[in-house]
Amino acid sequence: MVDTATRGIIDATRAKDRSASPRRGRRERVRRKADQPWWFALPALAVFGAFFLLPNLLNFVYPFTDWSAFHPRIGFVGLSNFDTILDDGSMVRDLRITLEYAVLVAVFQNGFGLGLALLLERDTRFNRFFRAVFFLPVLISALAVGYIFRALLAQDGALNSVLSSLAGHQVDTPWLGSTAWTLVVVTLVHGWKWMGLAMLIYLAGLKSMPGDVLQAARIDGAGAWRTFWSIRFPLLAPAVTFNVTTALIGSMNTFDIVQATTGGGPGGETEVFNIYMFRIFGQGLYAQASAMSLVLFLVVVVLAVPVIVGLRRRENDQ
Repeated sequence: MVDTATRGIIDATRAKDRSASPRRGRRERVRRKADQPWWFALPALAVFGAFFLLPNLLNFVYPFTDWSAFHPRIGFVGLSNFDTILDDGSMVRDLRITLEYAVLVAVFQNGFGLGLALLLERDTRFNRFFRAVFFLPVLISALAVGYIFRALLAQDGALNSVLSSLAGHQVDTPWLGSTAWTLVVVTLVHGWKWMGLAMLIYLAGLKSMPGDVLQAARIDGAGAWRTFWSIRFPLLAPAVTFNVTTALIGSMNTFDIVQATTGGGPGGETEVFNIYMFRIFGQGLYAQASAMSLVLFLVVVVLAVPVIVGLRRRENDQ
């Protein structure tokens, strides 16, 4: 048996150890940090600075110079590059096309992704297999997707051949050669390529919904459509915010799919801003292309911020 005095000494020792343990933990963390010199990060910082930070900083400098293939030296010219590109009517037209492209891609990508998420929501072997199948286009190079669809949608391509067999007569629809619907076709290709990512985000949102809320709706007699529109879709607000924002920003910076399918044609009807910038850069007018890049950056920021704020406000209102 331990007497009262001994028990008091033991309790006091334990209390002292407990009070000293946080201090020992802090000392251990400081010692471990001291054992890891900061200069171990220098290679990563050098790569980050050389290939990311420096080019982005120079993109705010070159638009105000006369950098081109026709000048041996670079000199500052102020805002003359911006005056030149503003006087060219192509910039305004290509900005309009880029905005139309971004809106259509956001609609198609999110529509396809949400539809697939609802169809493949149940956790069965069949659904798991097709989730992987529909996610595969995300892993394929965008240029490869563009070239594949250019071959499929050519006037003598596979799609017209299948339609000719079904219709019983020759079909030679110019899917990528019409000024009326080619932009819509290219945005459908873009939405198809990235719908797997949107599907995964929506699936995560659907899986995280509280079951008691959905069960209460069923008990109250709400049908499938009423449950989806009044309960499930509002609870998907964070997923909608992420998917719409990434679709808009990504499609406003698109280049590869459009370049591979139409190259900006026909007649410039699919010439998004990056295609226009690429054309100007190819002419050796590097400073003007940099000025266009800065204009596109500002347009994306000006348009993206209100969209994100509005969607976040919608989340908080749910």
